[in-house]
Amino acid sequence: MSPADAKKGLGRGLSALLGDAAAQGNAPAEGPRAARLIPIGKIHPGKFQPRRHFAPEAMAELVASIKTQGVLQPILVRRDAKHPGDYELIAGERRWRAAQEALLHEIPAVVKDLSDREALEAALVENLQRADLNAIEEALGYKRLQDEMGFNPERIGAAVSKTRSAIVNTLRLLSLPEAARKLIETGVLTGAHGRVALSAPDPGAFAEIIALEGLTVRQAEARLKAGADPATVKTKLKRPAKGVVRDADTRAIEKRLVEALGMNVELKPRKNGAGELVLHYSNLDQFDDLLSRLERDPA
Repeated sequence: MSPADAKKGLGRGLSALLGDAAAQGNAPAEGPRAARLIPIGKIHPGKFQPRRHFAPEAMAELVASIKTQGVLQPILVRRDAKHPGDYELIAGERRWRAAQEALLHEIPAVVKDLSDREALEAALVENLQRADLNAIEEALGYKRLQDEMGFNPERIGAAVSKTRSAIVNTLRLLSLPEAARKLIETGVLTGAHGRVALSAPDPGAFAEIIALEGLTVRQAEARLKAGADPATVKTKLKRPAKGVVRDADTRAIEKRLVEALGMNVELKPRKNGAGELVLHYSNLDQFDDLLSRLERDPA
């Protein structure tokens, strides 16, 4: 693949690999770009997939749509060299997962003989051109295009129809502390919140304050402009309620709960062994997701 062809393919997304008709769900009946039905059990996730989180509500909607209308757009796969007869998923993981939940046995797929480089390009660009990646997944995808493909921000921007500054600002989110990145990945904070936090002297502590108080981006900017320094942020974050002792074990438990539930948590133990567990949700979707987790049958 020449540099010119690669750039053209990236700019057009999957249509360059699937053919325009296949990318729109109208694959031709024959030919190298025709979609075919492949047993779902013969397909496994590819090693180049940038997506790490699947929103439960969006997945439920997709499953319902597939049950009613089937899979309208084929996925993209390549033959698995290590397991003859099997296929590696390149693009369309949400459709593949939803088809399984819809109890389909086969799924329409376009089979392409792609090198690792071509598979990486297709997987990253297909996902990055969609709007439902969280900002950290998006940043990790851009970083892989930089590190593994040698793309600069201008070329990444051309591939996903974004400006160079948008690419650079998204990549900056990867410099956030892990706890702050987790808040973005789980939907507690947005990428815009993360960019505000990066301007704070202590980005990690300030991100936790934003989540704890449910600040909007503008409110967070105002708080920062008013002079939130590391001492102020840490004091506010770690100041115990009256009569409450917050030791290292308590904070460690809070961190585990944040990672498990995807929302900010306050544990308020009392001296008599009792206490309170406070969950902070930033929107109704996050609250509904918590209810779904609690109502789920553990068996």
